[in-house]
Amino acid sequence: MNPVLLLSLFLSVFPQASQASEKPKRSALNQLTRLLLRKYDCGVRPVQNWTNSTTVYIDLIIQSVLDVDGQTQKVTTSLWYRQIWNDEFLVWDPEEFDGITEISLSSDAIWVPDIIISEFVDVGKSPVIPYVYVNCSGTVKNYKPVQVVSACHLEIYAFPFDRQNCTLTFRSWLHSVNEVDLGLWRSAEEIASDTREFMNDGEWELLSVPSHYWTLNIEDRDYAHIQFNVLIRRRPLQYVVSLLIPSIFLMVVDVISFYLPPNSGTRITFKTSILLGYTVIRVNLMDEIPATAIKTPLIGIFFAVCMALLVLSLAKSIFVVKLLHYSERDVKGMSIAACLLDKYGSTDQSFMESAFTSLKTLDDVDQSGGYEFDLSSETDLFSLTDVPDSDSPLEKILQEVVNLKLYLQEEDNERNAQSYWVALCLKVDKLLFRVYFGLVLIYSMTLMLLWSGWSSV
Repeated sequence: MNPVLLLSLFLSVFPQASQASEKPKRSALNQLTRLLLRKYDCGVRPVQNWTNSTTVYIDLIIQSVLDVDGQTQKVTTSLWYRQIWNDEFLVWDPEEFDGITEISLSSDAIWVPDIIISEFVDVGKSPVIPYVYVNCSGTVKNYKPVQVVSACHLEIYAFPFDRQNCTLTFRSWLHSVNEVDLGLWRSAEEIASDTREFMNDGEWELLSVPSHYWTLNIEDRDYAHIQFNVLIRRRPLQYVVSLLIPSIFLMVVDVISFYLPPNSGTRITFKTSILLGYTVIRVNLMDEIPATAIKTPLIGIFFAVCMALLVLSLAKSIFVVKLLHYSERDVKGMSIAACLLDKYGSTDQSFMESAFTSLKTLDDVDQSGGYEFDLSSETDLFSLTDVPDSDSPLEKILQEVVNLKLYLQEEDNERNAQSYWVALCLKVDKLLFRVYFGLVLIYSMTLMLLWSGWSSV
């Protein structure tokens, strides 16, 4: 009979024989796990000699900065965290277990170092990874993603051109350096320059992650620490477009509005509209500025000063318009006596000379009563206003001419005084504009120098 047919018939009748032949290969992993954990105590530090310390190597890769809260001084960071240490109780010969060199064990079943982050302030949404890798030489690798909510001293005075230096300090909660020591799995230079996994599409840019090892002595016991400094820089483009540019545009429009005539009545309305518009923009963008209880960001001072300058500009325009709309009596009191006295001091004399010339045409024309006077003398001309009432038409005409000339001269003086006052107000307006423009220019240059210095660092 065919041997193959006989073997197939045998396996179909006795399936347990096939399963028995495959059992050692399928159970090698199970046997190894049972062997390693049979007498294992997860509460005991895994060293044969208790005087030897267990060195835990730490490595991390920053993935992203999720949130920076300036008011509560907290930073939420997502990172890949790795712990590597040697467990002297988890060692086997791969040849005895079908060449198995690495297995995964439950992290609850073996000893795990009590490494914590000193700046830890809140529980993040980190996924639970219940297993660790163990190789045949006893090296344990604990790899897991961690979302860390840590305390950080945030300096947001230079917002939105600020840089932050947040520390992540790893240490053992209980064991001293004689029991649990710490070390870097990679070199400090490699960790500092490793930004390949960082998400660069967000608000923050990762500059570097320098690290250093140090010990802290407490009650005559040294505790190992490894500190990572996460240096990040904010990308300011979004805030420049949404916060600074609208404010700059409104300030430029306010400066240009000084070219409106102050006596037109539209300047105050226009400046009031600018101030109201700036207030609306400021209220709508209030949530964009980080809040802090320590100090106000420079951009907050910038907004306050801009609003103060707009109010000052409006008050200046109101002052100039008020000067332009003084009553006629106020203008006379302030301008004629003080400004026009020298200019129009010889007016009466020139008028009398003009009247004397006009009256020469009436010389020797007394047809009705034979009135005779010498028009070549100014004394006789002044005496015309003192002549007793007479029925002579000539005397009445002369009196009316003199009164009309005096009235016209007075009106001309008033118009000249008003024109001079308007010119004086325009000069005051120009002077105040130059002072205002100088303040705006100095303030703008100061801010530009500060922000450009911070952004170039």
